[in-house]
Amino acid sequence: MLDWPIHELLPHAGEMILLDHVVAFDHESLKASVTIAAKGLFNQADGSLPAWVGIEIMAQGIAAFAGCHARQAGNPAPLGFLLGSRQYQCSHPAIPAGTPLGLEVKQSLRDDNGMGVFECRLSNATYCLEARLNVFQPPHIEQYLQEASPQGDPA
Repeated sequence: MLDWPIHELLPHAGEMILLDHVVAFDHESLKASVTIAAKGLFNQADGSLPAWVGIEIMAQGIAAFAGCHARQAGNPAPLGFLLGSRQYQCSHPAIPAGTPLGLEVKQSLRDDNGMGVFECRLSNATYCLEARLNVFQPPHIEQYLQEASPQGDPA
């Protein structure tokens, strides 16, 4: 497990951070650990986490992947965007609080414009969530955020 605090690897804060630790990473992939919190922003009344939140956990794994590489280069965690998911599959509709899971994200495509595709798996012996996530990390985020939005017709 890496000693880097997870909040330094993600552009998230507080209860929005769903990952616990980065276990390992390399040029193409990252492994992390997650334990489903008993109380959180997305928990249901019984404390379980709806399976659809697995997409956000996977996206945070991708963000941590980018954060690890940025930290290695002496830079802060970059901002990125989840564009969508394909082939999302889950074995159960919800995951009980206290359940430990392993997360694996593997980059399968990355272009020079910041578009990327990752194969993701969040699982343990009982639960399995898998998806292919499409992400975008603009090379010049400040410029990207400051670009004017399309103007509509004046009213």
